[in-house]
Amino acid sequence: MFTSINPATGEQREAIPEIDDESVNFALERAQTAFRSWRDSDIARRTELLIAIADRFEANKRHLAETCTAEMGKPIAQAIAEVEKCVAGFRYYAEQGPAHLEPVKIETASGKAMARWLPQGPVLAIMPWNFPYWQVVRFLAPTILAGNVGLLKHASITQGCAALIQQMVSTAGAPDGVFQNLPIKSDKVSDIIADDRVVAATLTGSEGAGAKVAEAAGRALKKVVLELGGSDPLIVMPSADMDAAVKNAVKARVQNAGQSCICAKRMIVHSDVYDEFLDRFAEGMKAVRIGDPMDENTELGPLSSIGQRDAVLEQVARAKEAGATLLFGAEKIDREGAWMTPGVLTDVPRDRETAQEEVFGPVAMVFRATDIDDAIGIANDVPYGLGSSVFTQDEAEIERFVRDIEAGMTAVNAMLASTPEAPFGGVKRSGHGRELGPWGLHEFMNLKSVMYGGGQAGGD
Repeated sequence: MFTSINPATGEQREAIPEIDDESVNFALERAQTAFRSWRDSDIARRTELLIAIADRFEANKRHLAETCTAEMGKPIAQAIAEVEKCVAGFRYYAEQGPAHLEPVKIETASGKAMARWLPQGPVLAIMPWNFPYWQVVRFLAPTILAGNVGLLKHASITQGCAALIQQMVSTAGAPDGVFQNLPIKSDKVSDIIADDRVVAATLTGSEGAGAKVAEAAGRALKKVVLELGGSDPLIVMPSADMDAAVKNAVKARVQNAGQSCICAKRMIVHSDVYDEFLDRFAEGMKAVRIGDPMDENTELGPLSSIGQRDAVLEQVARAKEAGATLLFGAEKIDREGAWMTPGVLTDVPRDRETAQEEVFGPVAMVFRATDIDDAIGIANDVPYGLGSSVFTQDEAEIERFVRDIEAGMTAVNAMLASTPEAPFGGVKRSGHGRELGPWGLHEFMNLKSVMYGGGQAGGD
């Protein structure tokens, strides 16, 4: 059984049963059967379904958001915004996606050719709890449009959200088997990836989980997309708009209780503005409104679980033992649930473990940089390379940061956020492959070359 604990109250929610091996096998058979017909559906039918799913998400926005908040603690205003982003994601692929599936005509030395995007089959998605709807939509919307079918293994603490996604897709009119939620535990994932009825896998999660999925996919010689952890830098240079830099740095550390792969965790500040930034950033973190996650005005709710909260507190303790200074906060709040105060660490030794880790909670590390080279060096001095943010008005500095920061994404004078139109993914130990935009649509499709001879015009 899957049981989730409301992290704001400590109360247990309704238990959801795990399905057995026979049910998993039936689901794989159903997915294969569904693919045989869905791959032959026309683009208009697929976009029609995407729009219908978007409409279902929109019509049930409040219920979806409240379930998310109750299962993993996301403040309700942020949960509503997540559902609205899902609506935008489905609509993007319905409206813009078909153009990215058009055949491409090619002129070759021997005649005409064409490149075509074709579906391949069932795709398994292993998804996390921190954005329980949006993470799934990033895989599901392009999967449906591509003519593939989807299988979802969601996180154990957000099985209620997973069931609601299944409900939204089914009631939107999806053919049986086009999308299936599988309430299973992680020990079944490798066998599903190895099954011949599954053609690929995508995972958003920890580095350890990514390594296991990559290993299973490698043994089966199957394509995999991995979006793993990040210890993203936010760099502040002397020419920065300090109001914007501070505001975005605070938001990055407390949004979703700091449990976001791409929200900045390490603030790297030029020495000329370090003291000003640190003072204002500390004031902003102290002023964050902590409260009931069902309150529209709450900015910081509980973490997703007591275990997650305690893991963050343990990281802070290790940082202090290594010589870091806890400027304030990062303390357990004396109430039922997974509560803690936001905190700021300074003087974190760069060669110690904490400086290399991802802190998945509302605690920031602030580093002093002597110049742009030092700032880039600190930014790159971790095994991860997911996202980054830079605040500067200097065009030459912007170009250096975009070129030299080892990350899959860089936001300029803004907090990094995903958007349906732009590629999402990282480098180094943050994974490989891309989600979103045409890139996410194409990841699990067969790019087939078609060569024409005998006077054929290649589709003219």
